[in-house]
Amino acid sequence: MDTLKQLRDELKAEYQTTKRFLEIYPDNKNEYAPHPKSMKIMHLATHITEVFGWAGFMLNSSELDFAKSGIQPKHLSTKEELLKVLEENYNASKEALEKASENDLEPRWALKNDGHELASWTKYEAIRHSLNQITHHRAQLGVYYRLNDIELPGSYGPTADHPNF
Repeated sequence: MDTLKQLRDELKAEYQTTKRFLEIYPDNKNEYAPHPKSMKIMHLATHITEVFGWAGFMLNSSELDFAKSGIQPKHLSTKEELLKVLEENYNASKEALEKASENDLEPRWALKNDGHELASWTKYEAIRHSLNQITHHRAQLGVYYRLNDIELPGSYGPTADHPNF
């Protein structure tokens, strides 16, 4: 089994689907949230674009410690910025997956906060988790779109808005 090819193919498919979602992003709704406890739509869309860089980051590191990394979420404000960051992060992860060997997927990778381990997986499992995060958050974005009467593109098949996927 060629695990790396499967990961590259899935990343590419998720990229193509996510790009369709971001191409219709409503710039005039950046502050929209369906509930006070929900993320604002721009924050959610930005997070999705950032997740596309995780595979590359995970292959080239052993952990992410939120308190010690200095990594801050990007603050984007336009559809064009979203698409640019999506493209950059997708390309970085794609390149890392192209350079990786199957053995590179075996070491552990951890998510921490100030040294406290929140989760730990093999790098393969961590990358799979990140791909799941893309799907999960893009589905959230779809709910935001639906609540704002924005037609939904297909993800894995037709939608009520686009029945001829």
